[in-house]
Amino acid sequence: MNNFAMFGVVIAILAGCSNSSGSSNNNPRPGPVTNRQAAPLSTGPINSACLSSNRSARSRTLCGCIQTVANQTLSGSQQNRAAAFYNNPHQAQVIRQSDRAADERFWKAYRAYGERSEQVCS
Repeated sequence: MNNFAMFGVVIAILAGCSNSSGSSNNNPRPGPVTNRQAAPLSTGPINSACLSSNRSARSRTLCGCIQTVANQTLSGSQQNRAAAFYNNPHQAQVIRQSDRAADERFWKAYRAYGERSEQVCS
């Protein structure tokens, strides 16, 4: 995925995803987690930042889902760094464009988190 498209994924996560399937079934289904209705919901820094954001698509379900994915894909310090993007989305662009090795490692992990969140929580 090119950098521009990945930045779009990041912005989509920050903006909040909507359930385009129209499903109202909130019961867990057997097999792999494929949407936020079946995903367990977690609390943490990303969930808190998501819930306190002014994004119209935020919900306990969405924010809890993306926190669950964060728990599976990001360290605690990476979660704190990612949570800061809710108050300062431009910082995501700064880190993405950085040449620092630490920023590149973070961005790689954050990109994987974004891709997984999009799969699980949309």
